[in-house]
Amino acid sequence: MAIDRRTKIVATLGPASESRERLRALIEAGVDAVRFNLSHGTHEGHSQRAWLVREIAAEVGRPIALIADLQGPKLRIGELREPVVLHRGDQIRVCAEEAATDGELPIAPAVIGDVLEPGHEVLIDDGLVRLRVDDVKGGRATCAVVVGGLVSSHKGVNLPGVPVPIPSLTRKDLADLDWAVETGADFVALSFIRSPADVRDLRALLEQAGSHAHVIAKIEKAEAVDVLDEVLAETDAVMVARGDLGVEIGPALVPLVQKRIIHKALERGKPVITATQMLETMVHSPEPTRAEASDVANAILDGTSAVMLSGETAVGEYPVEAVAYMDRIACAVEPSLDYRH
Repeated sequence: MAIDRRTKIVATLGPASESRERLRALIEAGVDAVRFNLSHGTHEGHSQRAWLVREIAAEVGRPIALIADLQGPKLRIGELREPVVLHRGDQIRVCAEEAATDGELPIAPAVIGDVLEPGHEVLIDDGLVRLRVDDVKGGRATCAVVVGGLVSSHKGVNLPGVPVPIPSLTRKDLADLDWAVETGADFVALSFIRSPADVRDLRALLEQAGSHAHVIAKIEKAEAVDVLDEVLAETDAVMVARGDLGVEIGPALVPLVQKRIIHKALERGKPVITATQMLETMVHSPEPTRAEASDVANAILDGTSAVMLSGETAVGEYPVEAVAYMDRIACAVEPSLDYRH
């Protein structure tokens, strides 16, 4: 089963793509690599999917790469008894999960009270909910709700422009890395890198474990953009992780930074994956918007090595259709690359 396409398609696996039939359909539709988002799920569940992918790849006669995506030093909402609805103008206190009481938003890891100052922004769920810090006392930050919404357990938290003293590899990451090595992952992606040292630390651990997995540096923080050349010198590949990157630097700057990352990666001969919200509408719709099709096409025209689907294939209602559309867009666009170059 040959694929006549230069651009690779990465599909994130999840509840919408865990059956053998669905996995085979995804691969037959054009998936070249599968991503295991280790922020979610269990090692047992991921192992079952990895085994199925390898079995199906052998059946269809086409190699499928396995990408283990580590969570990295990500702040998240802790465990809530039930989702909390916040309204604009409300006051809410945030603090470390271990110290949180009823009526407070718990955040893990426990550094939140040490880094926040009045005026800082606290962005939840990719910025859908926005808080402004008004006061900080005793490790608790009193915040005003600027943009309200639903807050549930484990949603991501961003503090734009605020250095957060968390190791690049957390205890969870180390356990997940053990799983990736045991599973024989072809690539390990490191989230929220801040310096080339983060890449070196991961590579050293892989070498100690006897793994030949390649390192993917996910560019999603302003600090990483600032040292992009140095990161590219250390990593095997990069990912333009537009979700958290957009929260950190603002959506208006993402297209320009994306082009810069792709250009710099190509200069160094490093593969680059463009990811997040590429065909987001297809989580619930059988067709993408024109804007989404243009987004995918422009990333390919800029030279991206791969395009990635996240929620579209992990939890979406039309995972196979999303892959098929990605394939169609790439096949429509790629002939013009030969013409241009």
